[in-house]
Amino acid sequence: MEKLIVKGGNRLVGTVKTSGAKNAVLPIIAASIMGVTPSHFDEVPMLEDVRTISEVLKSLGIKVESKEKNVLDIDSTTINSYEPPCELMRNMRASFFIMGPLLARMGKARIHMPGGCAIGARPVDIHLKGFEALGVVLKQEDGFIEATTPNGLKGATIYFDFPSVGATENVMMAAALAEGVTILENAAEEPEIVALANYLNKMGAKVRGAGTDVIRIEGVKELRGADYTIIPDRIEAGTYMIAAAMTGGDVIIDNVLPEHQKPLIAKLREAGAIVEEDIDKVRVIGTGSLKGVSVKTLPYPGFPTDMQAQIMAMMVVSEGNSRVTETVFENRFMHVAELNRMGAKITTADRSANIEGPAKLVGCDVRATDLRAGAAMILAGLVAEGETRIGDLFHIDRGYEDIVEKLRNLGADIERVDV
Repeated sequence: MEKLIVKGGNRLVGTVKTSGAKNAVLPIIAASIMGVTPSHFDEVPMLEDVRTISEVLKSLGIKVESKEKNVLDIDSTTINSYEPPCELMRNMRASFFIMGPLLARMGKARIHMPGGCAIGARPVDIHLKGFEALGVVLKQEDGFIEATTPNGLKGATIYFDFPSVGATENVMMAAALAEGVTILENAAEEPEIVALANYLNKMGAKVRGAGTDVIRIEGVKELRGADYTIIPDRIEAGTYMIAAAMTGGDVIIDNVLPEHQKPLIAKLREAGAIVEEDIDKVRVIGTGSLKGVSVKTLPYPGFPTDMQAQIMAMMVVSEGNSRVTETVFENRFMHVAELNRMGAKITTADRSANIEGPAKLVGCDVRATDLRAGAAMILAGLVAEGETRIGDLFHIDRGYEDIVEKLRNLGADIERVDV
């Protein structure tokens, strides 16, 4: 079993480059299913989730190659299956993204209900309602969803009860090859939605309004593969920004779009850190003494739920009381018990957490209970006294490329070991 060993007390200094966005690349890889010619992708993060969805595509008869790091070539000219192996689908929730493209390309799909981090129900009901509005007939049994399009996909006006990122992306992909016009109302507005729309448009789709709450898709008869560069990962960048602030460091985060970081930048400045913005980089300087802040997670452009665990780690060592309200997922406080084990003073009630700071953190054995919780454990370990030993690293591997090497290059005392 592997663990991360983090010895706290080092100030982080230097430059770190953000990898391509996990939450952007996965639906884009899925969308390549619809291309009748090959696609080429640059700035692809070499993550476990990318490997998993690549294996999903291979199981459908699609050629997927990575001849060099951070580059992916996908040839979907031939596709011979609409039912990926259930063991792959169980591993990762984002594997469900292939349903929209399969329905568009093949007119049918048989998919096992997806897995992923246990941070809440995250039902796929919103996806399925959107598909049904496009004319998809669904049948659910034994953990599988069977979907067919007996009359083809037909454009429709669809109102999402919640601005689900995954549902917006999945239905948008299906609608790209539907007959007629589809209008998505109360759509998610995340940068990853815009990235997917840009790739689809390079393939020949007609998608307008991505990044707003109303997206209009005019269906086309065919999509062709395209070359595309994956946008920077705003969550990875945010994690290093918080690391700089917590350690009293001075870090330049390269390959980042500051406009994607507005809520986090505001909270870091409110806490007392210095944040300098450039076109494609951000510099964060920790002033040595942080103040408590309050955060409420919301769909974009609000504070991202994927940064909630990390900023809570910062709150633990900040002066005064802080408060976190989680509105997106109902079970995203599993990292609280791990932080408290290190000496944090956090109490929770329903979807709120109160943090009494500053706490003196002491290293111990902790778990990465989910992807972002794992990042929070690393951040806590960077400022804890002694040695923090983090287990269940498979969660961290799903979303952070070369995190040990990147932190070590900034001066962190961190290593990955077999125990």
